[in-house]
Order: sequence, then structure tokens, then C-alpha cells
Amino acid sequence: MCGRYKQGAALHALMKRYLINKKLEKDYVPQNEVFPSQVVPAVVDQGERELKLLKWGFTMSFKKSLIINARGETVDSKPLFKRAFLERRCLIPAEGFFEWKKEGGRNEKYLITLEDGSLFSMAGIYSQFKDNNSGEEFEGFVIITTTPNKQVADIHNRMPVILSREKEELWLNPEIKDTALLKSLLVPYEGEEIEMKAIKMAGI
Repeated sequence: MCGRYKQGAALHALMKRYLINKKLEKDYVPQNEVFPSQVVPAVVDQGERELKLLKWGFTMSFKKSLIINARGETVDSKPLFKRAFLERRCLIPAEGFFEWKKEGGRNEKYLITLEDGSLFSMAGIYSQFKDNNSGEEFEGFVIITTTPNKQVADIHNRMPVILSREKEELWLNPEIKDTALLKSLLVPYEGEEIEMKAIKMAGI
């Protein structure tokens, strides 16, 4: 799974990276560690590419906790995700994601980044929900996960789907409804551009 990630880039850096001209309606604070339920920027395209502030997590009426990930293998068939998969795909900008590995009887925390520390895009989907407690409506997203690549496999058995620049364009395109094509994007990141690395977080 992907339970936390890093997104410390400033707004202007996000706009430049994703070629966005339209400014956010509200300010946001970059986060060195994003937690579920936080409201953070995502890249969406419903006729125009833009940054949108979305809450991390889907809700279900009978479940108190947020659902924060969707498995790439079943995202097109699960009722909670199916419509968003076809109609409301998004990119989740990140500088890294966190995972934990059991070592010597304790869980050690790792930050997994691209080799040069640059921004990358995790595949996501988003939809409209009502908060189970307040009743307020909100737009939430989940991060799609897949099996790990060789750099992550030693730490965890899942990883977020990381898209190359070329795949970003396909994933965001609202005209694409071809399930087979979309699912072909949901594979472990193989470092077409640069390799990944895991950094052990000391003292955590």
C-alpha cells in the first residue's frame, strides 16, 4: 500500500512541471509528509488541465476509516472505483513515498524517491463523497497501487503506480475509455528515465 508520501514542492514548481496556467482557488502548504485525510494538490483534466485540492481518501457509509488505495488489478471492476477509473483520473504529484520494513523486531521507515529527487506522478482517481461525521460533501482521491519493482520489493509487497511523462498524458486524457489500455499503464515503475532509491529514516 501507500500510506504516506512527500510533496514539498511549491505551487509555482507544480504549475511549471505540469504545464498549468490556471491558479488554485485556495492556498496550500507543501508537506514533507502527507497523511490520509489531508487536502493536497492533484492534477486533473476535465477539458482543461488544472491543479485541484482533493482530500486523500474515499468513504463508505458502513466503514469509519478512509480507503486510501485502490489495487490496479481490480480498480476497473470494484464498484467503489469503477466509474472514477473511467471518468475521473488524476495525477498525484510526489517527491517520494514512505514504506516500513520489519528489521530486527522493529519497523524501520524508508523514504523511496527517484534518484535525482525530482517530482514524479502517482496514478490516482477521484470522486465526490459525503463526510460520514459532518455530512459535508468533498472530493477525495485514492492512489492506485501495484506489485513492487526490484528496488521496492525488499521493503514492501506493494507500491504506488508511478507514471512516466508519456503515460501521464494517456492517464489524464478524459477521452480515453479503453480499459485494457488504461490498465496496461498500472504496472511497476521500471525506471525508464531514472532509477529509484530507498533512504532509511534515522531515528523514526
